[in-house]
Amino acid sequence: MFGTLTLRSKLVPFAQSPPSNNIAALASIDSLRCFSSRTTGYSGSEDDEEEDGSDESEVEDSCDEEDGSEMGPKLVARSGKSEAEKVKEAASIGYSVIGPLISSENPFKPYEPIFAVVQIGSHQFKVSNGDSIFTERLKYCEVNDKLILNKVLMMGSRTETIIGRPILTEAAVHAVVEEHALDAKVIIFKKKRRKNYRRTKGHRQELTKLRITDIQGIDKLDNFAVAS
Repeated sequence: MFGTLTLRSKLVPFAQSPPSNNIAALASIDSLRCFSSRTTGYSGSEDDEEEDGSDESEVEDSCDEEDGSEMGPKLVARSGKSEAEKVKEAASIGYSVIGPLISSENPFKPYEPIFAVVQIGSHQFKVSNGDSIFTERLKYCEVNDKLILNKVLMMGSRTETIIGRPILTEAAVHAVVEEHALDAKVIIFKKKRRKNYRRTKGHRQELTKLRITDIQGIDKLDNFAVAS
């Protein structure tokens, strides 16, 4: 159909008007072209865009509500831990939380010539009464919480020394959480020669400051007698 029309238009001279049949056919072709251009490149009016935007927002809100209602409890159940699991994890690290420190309570005692070697996580510390140590960030404890360090490897005084195999079950070191802080920044620089590869990162380790308040599990009467 289109080929016959183009041939006839070539035969008709410019001075003469094309026949009426050709005019109707050309008009129908133009209407088809206009319709095809509208369908492909039509962007719509502002009202249509606003309506489309409102529909999309409604769809997104509905999807978010459905996702939140369905996935919310599952995520909480996966991330949350029971009290028994928290206590077990803290015990594996080497401490147990007693509770918050009361304002009227004074757990700090005068210095005693006793030392203990405790293990917290993968680190060991030699502590005495009144010392302060920095450990890696301890979970499930806040500032002014009282702790008991259960993994005591060795205890000693001026008269005796007790070595665990590997832990002294009857010994305990009491401590108080003073603060949670960040260590100094450590720069991590990586480079590959002739590869144009350089990466610089910084890291600040989270720390917990503990104040040792008491050491139990060794006879203290002999210590006072020797000290006097």
